[in-house]
Amino acid sequence: MIETNNIPQHIAIIMDGNGRWATERGKERSFGHQAGVEVVRRITSECVRLGVKYLTLYTFSTENWSRPADEVSALMGLVLSSLEDEIFMKNNVRFRVIGDVKRLPDNVQQKLRETEEHTAGNTAMTMVVALSYSARWEITEAVRQIVAGGLRAEDITEDTISQHLCTNFMPDPDLLIRTGGELRISNYLLWQIAYSELYFCDTYWPDFDEAALHKAVESYQGRQRRFGKTEAQVEKENLLPL
Repeated sequence: MIETNNIPQHIAIIMDGNGRWATERGKERSFGHQAGVEVVRRITSECVRLGVKYLTLYTFSTENWSRPADEVSALMGLVLSSLEDEIFMKNNVRFRVIGDVKRLPDNVQQKLRETEEHTAGNTAMTMVVALSYSARWEITEAVRQIVAGGLRAEDITEDTISQHLCTNFMPDPDLLIRTGGELRISNYLLWQIAYSELYFCDTYWPDFDEAALHKAVESYQGRQRRFGKTEAQVEKENLLPL
């Protein structure tokens, strides 16, 4: 049973398994990506209902540009079609995008900007799409900006780096979910997940439903987040009056 007073404020998801899901059904990989879009709609709605404030979805990595051209083209088409969906307005969800968007087709870039502007006033939750994104690219860009800004080495802190990342407008993820059975991070939010709780499941993304999301949240709620402290220290802090 989910504890409503302990909902992760920021959930990040690696939506893996679309292609394998389709292949096992004798379909083109793009069929799996299409099925995955419908899951995004359902999971977004459920996260809003639960009270999650930020949902970050790993949609297309910089490494994915090396995939077959027809699959990349199909994925770009899906990005456009999914942004036409009124799920953002229906659920009062703000849309943001992070990544090297300059590499995307012009029509996709334009649609991303329009969706961000159209949903800017929504307040229930922010859905962030990581598109043409990788953590190493993001950190490299942050370093370039810091150097270009002329900061002295001794003035650079962890906060300095965080402020120059794509994600500087939101808190770090409390929970990172990866579907599809793989046990790796795949260059995703490497700086931000330093103390995130990790949850891996074998379920392919097209089969990941509300019950699967609840299971991940329940796993998160069953853990003690210590952030480097001892168990006794955390328990003592939890007993202190607010």
